[in-house]
Amino acid sequence: MITPRFSCSQTENAVVVSMYCPSIRAADVEINVDETLVTVHVNPYFLRLNFSKPLLEDDQSSANYDPSTGTLTVTLTKEHPGEAFDDLDLLAKLLAPRRAADKVTPSIEVVASENAAEDDLVAQAGRLSLENEELAQAEENDWQLPQEVPQEGLPPLSLSTQKHYGFLDMHSGYLRHVLHTENEVNELGGDAEECTKEERTARRIKHEDEKFDEEHYMADFMDDEYIQELIDWIHPHISDGTPFQYTEKENKEMLRLPRKEYIATESQTHDLYLTLVTLLFSYTYDSRTSQHDPTPESAWTMSNLTPAFTALDPPRSAHYSGGPHVFTDAEIQETLVPSYRRSLTFPLYRSFALAERCRKDVAALLQKGKRTVMRCLLEMKDILDHHEVYYIYSKIWLDDFSVWIQAEAHDEVLKVLGDAVVKAKVDKALIGWDLDIIESAALQAEDRETDSDDESSESD
Repeated sequence: MITPRFSCSQTENAVVVSMYCPSIRAADVEINVDETLVTVHVNPYFLRLNFSKPLLEDDQSSANYDPSTGTLTVTLTKEHPGEAFDDLDLLAKLLAPRRAADKVTPSIEVVASENAAEDDLVAQAGRLSLENEELAQAEENDWQLPQEVPQEGLPPLSLSTQKHYGFLDMHSGYLRHVLHTENEVNELGGDAEECTKEERTARRIKHEDEKFDEEHYMADFMDDEYIQELIDWIHPHISDGTPFQYTEKENKEMLRLPRKEYIATESQTHDLYLTLVTLLFSYTYDSRTSQHDPTPESAWTMSNLTPAFTALDPPRSAHYSGGPHVFTDAEIQETLVPSYRRSLTFPLYRSFALAERCRKDVAALLQKGKRTVMRCLLEMKDILDHHEVYYIYSKIWLDDFSVWIQAEAHDEVLKVLGDAVVKAKVDKALIGWDLDIIESAALQAEDRETDSDDESSESD
């Protein structure tokens, strides 16, 4: 079955679903409404949407097909007129499977029995009730196998040297032949599939230390006229005050995303929000240095600045204590430091002031909510998807992240995170390369050169 392109809107009393289904027979359209679950089937198209509130298929509902445009328009009545339906523009969230609802089943207590035959009959009836209950639960869960989140604190069982990585450590095998590709950002070499999390972090830090160039940093610190122009530039996604609306291209990209539902613990979800900070940092650095006009180097730049890509080393907070999402100053600093280090080591422009400006961009994007964040991820994903090597990072991170942002992320948490990022203080001492000493040496050298020029002019 083909999932058609579609969009959703609402009126005071109805929800309208518009589907692009060219060359169909209108008489074959089948529509089923089960409270929040709506399915539309017409060969070869099938669409299943899970709304936030219940709908009705009554006399006011309708389905109209325009053969000239190939558009099927389905109008369904709201069970409670005037009720606002949230997130109708988050297509991946609408496509996500409906979660199983808690169900209370009546129980039967056997008080007494007359004989063994009756006991057998009661036992058979009990088994039959159990089977019916299991079938009912399976049907309620859309015939999906039940899943439970593993208990935290248990040591992982590993029967292979291969390690998992990517979004929620769900992926492996993408870097098995990395040495035979032109992957210039991979810092794990041929051991990418076997490195532990601790080894990934150690190799990343070692590589950053080896590649940091004092002279390059000093040159950009002293000759920063163009960097100041980059810092003064304003990102259009931050300055745009018009009502948000996804473009047709963005809607098409969202329809291509995988249909997945993620089961994450609270600590895993917390770490995903922190990883989002590093993704947006890489995105904002490239956007600012390219003036939001991607270059052939953009895929390399974003991949190289993202620790989760280049070393498979996303942030993992050691400070999370459970409960509501609270982001401490310490964990925000620990999340940002690798991004700062990489921005001062690998790209063309290496400026601490530029890194600070990118941090403020990240905070502003987070505060605008998940729709703006989703737009940034889609732009980042589009750049990587069209690269012949770095597309793998889109597969193991951005595909899943884009689905998760729509279906699971919350604007309230993103705002809290944005507030924490804008207040974060990343001291130069945390970077680890004596940046203050390097800058002081550069200024002193400039002063000596100025004094020498003045003495020469006086002697003349």
